[in-house]
Amino acid sequence: MSWSKLKQQLEGFLSPALEGRVEYRSTSYRYLPDKAGLCYIAVDKKNILNMNDAASGITWYQSELEIKNDPGIQIPISLEEIEAIRIETKGAVPEERLKVIARGRKITGYAKELMLAQAALSKSNFTVAATTFLSAPIEKSLESGDILLNILALVDRRVGKKRILNMAEAIKLKHPSVQYFYELRLSTV
Repeated sequence: MSWSKLKQQLEGFLSPALEGRVEYRSTSYRYLPDKAGLCYIAVDKKNILNMNDAASGITWYQSELEIKNDPGIQIPISLEEIEAIRIETKGAVPEERLKVIARGRKITGYAKELMLAQAALSKSNFTVAATTFLSAPIEKSLESGDILLNILALVDRRVGKKRILNMAEAIKLKHPSVQYFYELRLSTV
């Protein structure tokens, strides 16, 4: 599907409150084969989410440290996770240390997911995600682990006020870009 057709269909699904504010933009370089181009989502004429085919500069270790050091990130730890570590260590570790180990493992997992998600943000992946979004039910896009599908679903007119308000807890565990678009949509409800 051509970019103009894809853009037209995506903008046709925008929430009425976001029409004219959210734009999908793309550039490409016809005569430079090593330059695949850019794709970005703009809000109020500002580029919010840039996607290019170059490699992501964020490393896994930096992401893990950022997550560990950010006091605003709350990572819930279930009793099942603590119990699994207790069984693994055969009860030789004190209770408070079990929580630290469980939190550390969860942070490492989130950092890996974050890196994979950011590396997946490219122009070619945007067109794949947009095509998937247009052909799949909105619920599937909202529940997906894909950043782009989440963002496209959040700005969609088929997602109503009640559903947006009920998503508050689930959004806290999503990528910061998804949280940004959630707050944007929440401000228009």
